[in-house]
Amino acid sequence: MTQLKRLDGSLVAALLLLGGISCLFVYSSSTNFEQYASSFIIKQFIFYGIGFAMMFAISLLDIEQLKKIGWPFYGLIVALTAGLIIAPESIARTINQAKSWYQIPFLGSLQPSEFLKFAFLIVVSKVIIAHQEKNTRPSYLADLWLLVKIGLIVLPPTFLVYRQPDTGMVMLYMAMILPMIFFSGIQRKLLVIFTAIPVVMLSTVIVLYIRFNEFFTEKILGALSGHQVSRIYGWLQPYEYVDSSFQVRQGFLAIGSGEMAGKGYLNNDVYVPEKHTDFIFSAIAEEFGFIGGAFVIILLFFVIYRIVLITVEAKDPFMTLMGAGISSLLAFQITQNIGMTIGLLPVTGVTLPFLSYGGSSLLSNFMLIGIVMIIHKSYKGYMFKNLGDDK
Repeated sequence: MTQLKRLDGSLVAALLLLGGISCLFVYSSSTNFEQYASSFIIKQFIFYGIGFAMMFAISLLDIEQLKKIGWPFYGLIVALTAGLIIAPESIARTINQAKSWYQIPFLGSLQPSEFLKFAFLIVVSKVIIAHQEKNTRPSYLADLWLLVKIGLIVLPPTFLVYRQPDTGMVMLYMAMILPMIFFSGIQRKLLVIFTAIPVVMLSTVIVLYIRFNEFFTEKILGALSGHQVSRIYGWLQPYEYVDSSFQVRQGFLAIGSGEMAGKGYLNNDVYVPEKHTDFIFSAIAEEFGFIGGAFVIILLFFVIYRIVLITVEAKDPFMTLMGAGISSLLAFQITQNIGMTIGLLPVTGVTLPFLSYGGSSLLSNFMLIGIVMIIHKSYKGYMFKNLGDDK
């Protein structure tokens, strides 16, 4: 009971509410497959139960114990990720043109790449802190060596995930790692260069698409897989490339048909592929309209708000790095998922945190929240308390 009291109550309450919403809409959005609807909601309920248990178990650790499990966990998940290359179809089926999952009896599948987020977070934070402790005087050479070490940790397994292919997961890794690098203490000139490179690359791609479309099509898109190219065209020109944009256009229709207040629970007559997973926001907006969609967005960003507040109060730079990575990751994931359902961003297969159906995504996010709970219990003061309370 004492340990439960040390959890952040408002964050737990928000996650419980998200769990209820998730189960309701996983069931609602899968009613078109009546033989699976009950199975989906039962599994999602089980995943939530396991997720809360994992969050609580991780919250019992202290920072030193968390650091100790970092490298062994990293090694295990990288091995599992690499194992997908040689794993037979009987235990690692190709789903939606991607070989990313191990088949687990009774529970469905396990996606190792989801748990790389947890491993990267701990290991990269350890490397950064060790670098800061060893190099107390600023040095470009030392800072470059830090970037090389982070690259050696992150890039090889990220390349394996990219080849599955899973571009969306690669984007999530970058969304988590980049803020940690910015908080790593490396010199500003290097940060400027580090920031300028992707900005210049993105700007170049945009200019090529607008001014030199033929070159863009042959050279840039030619380097991508057919599946990735179809998604890009389905995003940029959804009403011209109707085959590759079917999911996006159906998402538009579902969200738009919900209008202000929605059609009511279970009244979802617009078919959207993967509606219970990647496109669950379209089900929420269809049945409860703009009001329901706005409420869910506010609730999700309240979770991030609490994580930021908890991180701000962290007394340890290791905790600050992890909190920055977690909040940035979730913010990017929410923006990417909702952005792709309304056509602002390309479809990448990124799930909506704590709402989409899927065990691996849900469990990995609960593991990250477990780290937030460790940070929370590591200090006695809270924001907005009187300074005298800390004395």
